[in-house]
Amino acid sequence: MARNVNFDLGHPLMEAGLESPVDEEGVHDSFNQLIAEQTNNRGLGEEAVELQQLQKELDEESQDNVAHLSSPGPGFRQRRKQGGALGWDDGERVMDPSNSEQWSSATLKILSSMPSRTIGRSRGAIISQYYNRTMQLRRRRQSRPSIKDFSRSARPCIQAFSLETDSTDVEVNKQDRLVNNLQILSVSDRVSMLRAMPLSVSEKSELRMLALQKGRRTFSGNQIPCCSRFKYFLIIACRQCWYSWLSFMHSLQLWQVALKRVSGRFGSGVLSYFLFLKTLLFFNLFLFMLTGAFIVLPQAVHPPPVSDDRATFTGLEVLTGAGYFSDTVMYYGYYCNYTLQKSCRNQSENGQQYISPANGSSLDCTSKHPPYKMPLAYFFTIGMAFFITCIILVYSMSKSFGRSFRVDKSHSILAVKVFCCWDFKVIKKTSVKLMSENICTQLKELLAEVNHKRSKNTSCQKLWRLAVHSLAWTICMASTIACVLSIYYFSDYMHQNLQQTSRSVTKKPLLNEASLLALPVMVSLINQLLPGMFNLAAWMEDYESPSVRTYVAIGRNLMLKVSVLGVLCYHWLGRVSADPNSIGLKCWESFVGQELYRFLLMDFIFTLLDTLFGELLWRLFSEKVLKRRRKPVFDIARNVLDLIYGQTLAWLGVLFTPLLPAVQILKLLLLFYVKKNSVMMNCQAPRRPYRVSQMTTIFITLLCFPSFLGASVCVTYTMWSITPSSSCGPFRELKTMFQAGKHWVKDLEKDNPNLSLLAKAHSYLVENPVFLFLGAGIFLIVIYFHSQVVDGQRKIISLLQEQIENEGEDKKFIITRLQSIHEQRRTPRKLTSQGSSEGAFKVENI
Repeated sequence: MARNVNFDLGHPLMEAGLESPVDEEGVHDSFNQLIAEQTNNRGLGEEAVELQQLQKELDEESQDNVAHLSSPGPGFRQRRKQGGALGWDDGERVMDPSNSEQWSSATLKILSSMPSRTIGRSRGAIISQYYNRTMQLRRRRQSRPSIKDFSRSARPCIQAFSLETDSTDVEVNKQDRLVNNLQILSVSDRVSMLRAMPLSVSEKSELRMLALQKGRRTFSGNQIPCCSRFKYFLIIACRQCWYSWLSFMHSLQLWQVALKRVSGRFGSGVLSYFLFLKTLLFFNLFLFMLTGAFIVLPQAVHPPPVSDDRATFTGLEVLTGAGYFSDTVMYYGYYCNYTLQKSCRNQSENGQQYISPANGSSLDCTSKHPPYKMPLAYFFTIGMAFFITCIILVYSMSKSFGRSFRVDKSHSILAVKVFCCWDFKVIKKTSVKLMSENICTQLKELLAEVNHKRSKNTSCQKLWRLAVHSLAWTICMASTIACVLSIYYFSDYMHQNLQQTSRSVTKKPLLNEASLLALPVMVSLINQLLPGMFNLAAWMEDYESPSVRTYVAIGRNLMLKVSVLGVLCYHWLGRVSADPNSIGLKCWESFVGQELYRFLLMDFIFTLLDTLFGELLWRLFSEKVLKRRRKPVFDIARNVLDLIYGQTLAWLGVLFTPLLPAVQILKLLLLFYVKKNSVMMNCQAPRRPYRVSQMTTIFITLLCFPSFLGASVCVTYTMWSITPSSSCGPFRELKTMFQAGKHWVKDLEKDNPNLSLLAKAHSYLVENPVFLFLGAGIFLIVIYFHSQVVDGQRKIISLLQEQIENEGEDKKFIITRLQSIHEQRRTPRKLTSQGSSEGAFKVENI
């Protein structure tokens, strides 16, 4: 049974072996009741007489097995066999090796009778105690005599809890009574009672088998009815099916074995990257299912009329995303602005055309199916996708904060890993090897954290390190600003080049289409080369802690990615959308979607090239040329920020490219297998192992605030402020995309005047931007309160730990006072005995 155990290796009692291995709460309660009963039955005088008798017996005994509080070692037993008493002073005192205090035999006798010292030594006491518990459970279900009506041999007695007082016959009698009570209990109560017993596994199995054997004999005499037998068989079958289903669902977990291999070989830092990649995959699966079900699939079932001048497939579209793909469900311009599944059409001279809700035409038509308004579906699907994603991110971040910032001591975690982390259900040889590697790596990380010592630097060394850090940060910030300015001017140059190309008639459309890859290639190249300069700066700084070095690298890479994305968003939403006619674009939303597709694809290609040249070729060069076995270390900061950068592009592009989450899913799947194989073959574990306990929390926080928040602001600004294209898309002939919901509410109010309240609610809640700020403020308040609750729990736990330490000091104080009182009472008795012996000697002489 799982127990909440706090293993504190730093506590002085752990070294002396004075900690009880079982849960003592129920034991202490039962013994307190027994002490109270015996206090009422007997007076203080009787207790004093009993203690004097115990002292007299101990003085007369020549073999006392209680040497000290901690369990004796083999050397102690060997010296006892030789006839010597370890640490005894005149046959009365014992030296405790854990401290310098001397305890008398009476004090040791009382201490050995304490509940915390008795459990684990006296099997009869345990059986008696749980016999009382089973009697209490029986009294809850049926009328039974009170436990006071039974003989005292059926209950644990304080006098019986010595090391060698319980006889074999009494113990067998108690065991038989306990088995009888266990047999009468229900199955659940019996199992819980056996699990709670502080006995060995073999003894628990013996008690269980005895209870089952008696139960079978009982059932053999009484025939079970057919209905009850069928009910039992049905319950067992349902339980087996449920367990099989749980095992099957557990086996369906994505990349379970691969993640265990990575964790066992490289530790929690590299594992956090792959876990974060898996999290992003689930986010994109959710986004793809939502957009595919409500936007892509309805439009694919009811395609719009195809133009005659549609481009043919050349193969370059795979890289550029333009050409043939422009007139597909992949981009915004393909989607219509009318109501799907209507049977009426507007006849015109050119042919048949669907009625547009924006052109003001009205015809009486019948509909065989419920209407599906594409502009409304497009608007609300994107809005709900971002809203649900925000809720999931906030919830995940709050839970991650609660897990990573809880109060946990490294010593306690180390003890739990040593004693409680092995899964005995693992029987396969490969699984056993994988699990042992995983535990070994975790122990290395915990030991590295425990043994980490911060060096104390002098004032000159501190000034030197401050100067080095300032120089490194200056170099990183200057290089980031230079790269961002180069991207800004190069994007302006590409925009002007598009204007010139649209005005002039060129005979090389493929070359012009390929030139669109210049800006994505430049940005991806900067994103791959500049982190190498950051690593050189970190090598120059020479951080003592590898985790601190990782966090600094994450901060610098984050500064680069945010700056680059800010310049690109200004280029798309400030230049391209402001004057699309100047560059010859009929649908600027589709062009922005193509740009995001190109950036996402180029980022994936350059990541593969970095894996090939940065890891594989470096390993081969180091082994073949340099004749070294050193391999490159996996760069967690750069790879994680690449994932966040790609996910930000996917969130930005879902408005303009509804199928962009599908592209991101394929990219993440391929990236997982490529990175996993590259890590296993080309990389080595960190030379200094370290445990990154808060890495996942930092990743989720970066994904929420800089990434998702920035993408949400850009998408919201596009839908509320920028005028959509007038010749394509579901929001054509509207001033803003937001007006689609406004027109729908007006139509509802016109068709049904009773829904005027819905129109007012829409105007106040949706049209008013105060509602968005209010919702964002509520989310921030929730996060703040959750962090405050976690901080309060951390303080309470620290106070409870301090209280536990104080209770240990109280016990030590009580034992010391007991020893001093015993010494004071023993001194007059010794003097009296010495005076009587001297008088007898004088009488004999006379």
